[in-house]
Amino acid sequence: MKLLVILFGTFILALLGTTVFQGKPDFLFSGNLGMAVFIIFTGFSHFKFQKGMAMMIPEYIPGKMFWVYCTGILEIAAGIGLMIPSIREITAILLIVFYLLVFVANINSSKKKINIFKADYTGPGMHYLYVQRIPMQIILIVWTWYFGIYLH
Repeated sequence: MKLLVILFGTFILALLGTTVFQGKPDFLFSGNLGMAVFIIFTGFSHFKFQKGMAMMIPEYIPGKMFWVYCTGILEIAAGIGLMIPSIREITAILLIVFYLLVFVANINSSKKKINIFKADYTGPGMHYLYVQRIPMQIILIVWTWYFGIYLH
């Protein structure tokens, strides 16, 4: 849930900034900036915590490090794409699909009690999935839809 602080914090700061500099809050810009900063931050984490991220990927998927780096690059690209109005909607659609697909890795990670930061099996397990990850995933999908598609 610490990551949601980045999302909401950036959103609130952007709302305040647009209010000060434009005279009114810009919800579309602020919402997309919040998600952009969030997803770019998580994209870079794929390079810092690559071993733990690789452990999340189910056994039947080959080339784990390739997928860790690839998804990190995709997340960074999605963050940039959300800030470009002409590709914002398609970026948001693809990001929602991405959130649904990577949820499989989150389930796998919780089942195995993977701690991505330590790259070991001391993670919080299924409790984390039910109490934090599922609600966060719903927030990310709804947020991306609302600011990237609905308001677009």
